[in-house]
Amino acid sequence: VQLQASGGGLVQAGGSLRLSCVASGSIFSSVAMNWYRQTPGKQRELVATITRNGVTIYADSVRGRFTISRDNAKNTVILQMNSLQPEDTAVYYCNTRSYGSTYWGQGTQVTVSS
Repeated sequence: VQLQASGGGLVQAGGSLRLSCVASGSIFSSVAMNWYRQTPGKQRELVATITRNGVTIYADSVRGRFTISRDNAKNTVILQMNSLQPEDTAVYYCNTRSYGSTYWGQGTQVTVSS
């Protein structure tokens, strides 16, 4: 499985960004997909999860502002980020696990200016 993330960039506080992650392979529809983020010197933080059945789970810090969704026909998971704040600045990674293996995308930088 290969994951290709895109959509990061620079935005002012209060703005929005939309991250996309495209997965290769045939397992996409059968696995949960996650978005993590990481800032220098800190552990990677789980931001949002969408199960294979479409159930969504969010970190407290983003609930109500971020929305995760998936399109199984396109092997794509989306993270819509609204009302962005400077503390959302991080490298964002898409992730999944399957049969004991963990897969990461290459990361996309999100920078929110105040």
